[in-house]
Amino acid sequence: MEKTILVLGGGIGGIRTARELNKQIGNDEDVTLAKILVFDKLQTSLFAPSLTWMMVGKREMYQIQDDLDKIEVGGIEVVIGDIEAVDPNNLTVTSGGREYKGDYMVVSLGAAQEDYLKLDEVGFNFYTAEGASGFHEQLKQFDGGKIAIVVSTLPYKSPVAPYEAAMLVDSYLREKGIREKSEITLFSPEKAPMTFAGEDVSKNVLALLDSKDINYKSEHELVDTGVGALSFKTNGKKVIESFDLMAFTPKHVSPQIIQKAGLTGSTDWVDVNEKTLETKFPKVYAIGDITNIPLNEHETLPKAGVFAQYQAATVAHNIVRDIHGLQPDQEFKPEGKYILEQGDGKASSVGGNFYSSEIEINSTSAIQHWVKILHEKSWFAKNF
Repeated sequence: MEKTILVLGGGIGGIRTARELNKQIGNDEDVTLAKILVFDKLQTSLFAPSLTWMMVGKREMYQIQDDLDKIEVGGIEVVIGDIEAVDPNNLTVTSGGREYKGDYMVVSLGAAQEDYLKLDEVGFNFYTAEGASGFHEQLKQFDGGKIAIVVSTLPYKSPVAPYEAAMLVDSYLREKGIREKSEITLFSPEKAPMTFAGEDVSKNVLALLDSKDINYKSEHELVDTGVGALSFKTNGKKVIESFDLMAFTPKHVSPQIIQKAGLTGSTDWVDVNEKTLETKFPKVYAIGDITNIPLNEHETLPKAGVFAQYQAATVAHNIVRDIHGLQPDQEFKPEGKYILEQGDGKASSVGGNFYSSEIEINSTSAIQHWVKILHEKSWFAKNF
C-alpha cells in the first residue's frame, strides 16, 4: 500500500526532508512508491542565509529564492496555501479547506516572525527579503551617522546573522569612504556573542567586532522604540540610544497553528527526542527552528539551517526504514559549521559538536567566504 508523508514547510528543512525521502524511498518519474506532500503558504522558497548579503547590495531578490513547484519530482507534490489545521493524533493537515491524511508527518515550519514594540515603523527587519532590501536602499543614501543593529528578543534564529550584518555594513561603509563619519553599534540582550558556542568563541567574535570599531552592547533588553531612538533596560537602568538607520531581528515565536495542535511544550517550542527528532506523537517528527533541544542547563541548540538539513536527513532515513518494516537506526548528531561573513571577501567558520561543546572558530580567510558562496549555489543547483 502506498504511504503518504506530510511535510509541513517548504524552507531549507522541509525541502531537504522531501528530497531525501524521495531518493531513499526509490521514487522515480514513472514509479511512485510513496507520496510526499510539501505544504507551504508561499509559492517561492527563500534561502535566508543570503539575506545579510542583500542588506549591503551583494544579492538581488531573484538570486536568493526560487519556485517551490520545481521540487516536484518523483513522488513530491507541493500544496500552496495557508495551513488551517494540524492534527498530530490522526496525522492530518487541512489546507485550502481540504484535509490531507498521512502515515507520517514532519513539521518544519520554522519560527514565525512577529513585530515587536512597533520596530517595523522605525527600522528594517533584515530577516525578510523586503526588510533587507529596504535597509540597503536607505544605506545607499546614508552619508554618515549612527547605525544600529538590534537583537530585539531571545531566542532568535541564525545566531551569526546580527554579527555578520554589522561587519558587512562596516565593509560597505569603508568601500563608500564614509566609515570615519559613521558609528555602528550592535545591541543585544545576550551576555556575550553566541554563548552557546562557549567562552572562546564569544571572545573571538568580540575581538573581531573590536578590530572593526563596531560597538557591542550586551545585556541590553529592548523596552521601547521611537523615531530615531531606542530604549533599553540594562543593569537595572533605562538608557536611551539614538540612531539614524536601524536593522533588527524580529520576535521569533512558534507558529500559532502548531501551538493549537498541542505540539509545543513548556517552552512554547516543539520538544523532540534529541536523537530521533520524534515528538510526543507517534510518527510525527519536528526539525529545524521550531524545535527545542537543550544542550545544557542554560543553552539550547541554535536555530539554524545547517542543523535543519542534518535533522532532515536523519528523519528521512528513519521513516524509510520504518516503511520497510526495519528498525530506525540513525541518530541526529549536531555537528556542523556556521560561516561568519566579515566583509572584504573574507569569512571564518564556527562549528564542531554542539552536544559536547567542542566548538571552535577558525581564522579569517577568503576560502571560507567562497565556501559560503558555494553553499548558496549548490543549494539551488541540487534542489530546484
